Amino acid sequence: MTSYVENETTTVFAFSEEETVNRVMEEVLNSEKCPYEVEINVLLTNNEKIREYNLQYRGIDRETDVLSFPNLTYEKAADFDIAAKDEADCFNPETGELILGDIIVSVDKVKEQAGKYGHSERREFAFLIAHSMLHLCGYDHMEENEEWQMEEKQRAVLEKLGITRD
Repeated sequence: MTSYVENETTTVFAFSEEETVNRVMEEVLNSEKCPYEVEINVLLTNNEKIREYNLQYRGIDRETDVLSFPNLTYEKAADFDIAAKDEADCFNPETGELILGDIIVSVDKVKEQAGKYGHSERREFAFLIAHSMLHLCGYDHMEENEEWQMEEKQRAVLEKLGITRD
């Protein structure tokens, strides 16, 4: 399991972003029974840059808290059999790890939403990583039942890790 975390801001959190990413990533992959070693990229940016990324990649001209870019197109969420079919495009030839995708997080939104919801910045950051990891595993929240399923999975991951709304 490999995560590449790049912070293009001057923001320094009171917790290790890398450790939090790795713990959440591992728990999501375990809960989804991913049979592969996995690689992800995480970019920490600010509101201005995430707005640019949101416009460039989604055609939406506004800030957001997190963007997810899955490397796989799933027929069914967490059906990792699809990776074997597209092996040349899905696996890092040097490491053999499944390249699951990319995550972009706004550090400004982490701080803002932690204050708004009354929990720690670490909890908010972990929540956004869990949310994005589920997207990278093929989950979505466009329909009400999908939204409920994602919320339940996010809650279970954070609860298992002891990262709660304290």
